[in-house]
Amino acid sequence: MPKKLATEESGLDPNLRYEEAVAELEGLIAKMESGKLSLEDTLSAYKRGADLLKHCQQVLEQVEQQVKIVQS
Repeated sequence: MPKKLATEESGLDPNLRYEEAVAELEGLIAKMESGKLSLEDTLSAYKRGADLLKHCQQVLEQVEQQVKIVQS
């Protein structure tokens, strides 16, 4: 069975660009560090951030595989 992408499991847009995901993740981190979010909002931001991080890791893995193919 093929491995599901983070975007399929989390509801993230599969076409979300790496740079956009990183920018959103940085924004979430800044909000969480500000201490101004409620506990519920912090938990939601954490979950969204975890999904974004998985997405970014998968994008980087795909790029790494492409580089390996090009270098072969």
